[in-house]
Amino acid sequence: MEPIAQEIINELNRRADPAKAATLARFFKTGPGEYGEGDLFVGVPVPIAREIAKRHREAPLPTIRELLASPVHETRLTALLILVLRFEKAESGEERDECARFYIDHVDALNNWDLVDLTCYKILGPWLADRSLLYEWARSGRLWRQRVAIVTCMHPVRRGDFSDAFAIADILLDHPHDLIHKAVGWILREAGKRDEEALTAYLLPRYRRMPRTMLRYAIERFPEQKRQQFLKSQL
Repeated sequence: MEPIAQEIINELNRRADPAKAATLARFFKTGPGEYGEGDLFVGVPVPIAREIAKRHREAPLPTIRELLASPVHETRLTALLILVLRFEKAESGEERDECARFYIDHVDALNNWDLVDLTCYKILGPWLADRSLLYEWARSGRLWRQRVAIVTCMHPVRRGDFSDAFAIADILLDHPHDLIHKAVGWILREAGKRDEEALTAYLLPRYRRMPRTMLRYAIERFPEQKRQQFLKSQL
């Protein structure tokens, strides 16, 4: 193992908490048949993983690759947080391209929702000029790639561009998994925070067929009377 990778793992192990590891394993559904089945936790919270990532923000891509191959969740998380820092602080377009392509090549290391949500829109959001890859992933039938597809839309949504968010939400509208319902609802809510009328126009022809969780997340910031009208199908 590369020395830097070993140093990062040693730091994570020094901050590990077995009791918290057990809690995280339950929270992230690692039991048989659950979405995080088999994932291993050592009990390092995200703020500490961020601290360690910042100290090793210059770690090269081969080190990040080695960390992403770890079965330990917090090790993969730290690797991805380092990659985000490298991308954000890149001094050239070539370096940004290298980080983003590395992320795409290793997307299957993102096998739980926090790994997706903390990183994808920060790298792919500003980098993808052609978002056709997101549509491909949305249609892939692969849970975590589908979550990457919708959560990456956070970047354009925060800039007032809802077109991809609404189009990918349409692709995922009938998805069976609540992790997608929550993610789609979250991104729709973010759109509504910026333009309530646009979100309302999107929801009106669709809200009756939406999964309930998706709808609840999407309309969470609406005025209470309007929210109840949606929930009671009175619009």
